[in-house]
Amino acid sequence: MSKEVSKPSTSKSLFGKGNYQLMLAGVVLIVIGFLLMMGGSSDDPTRFSPEEVYSFRRITLAPIVILLGLAVEAWAIMRKPKA
Repeated sequence: MSKEVSKPSTSKSLFGKGNYQLMLAGVVLIVIGFLLMMGGSSDDPTRFSPEEVYSFRRITLAPIVILLGLAVEAWAIMRKPKA
């Protein structure tokens, strides 16, 4: 029976500081997109207002901001950290 010698672990971080900053920026963009998509309160809850529900901000701008946040997240994960 041979006895195994353990080597000291030299663990290196998988992501660099820049990667984590980009990941944080992506999360912030995603949160901003969802906040843009949120609805406001209505004075009369029984009245349906299509101009509020189907506004440019909720239908176009918010999904674009969310997709940009997801793209930043993917880029932050795939980006090679600087040595």
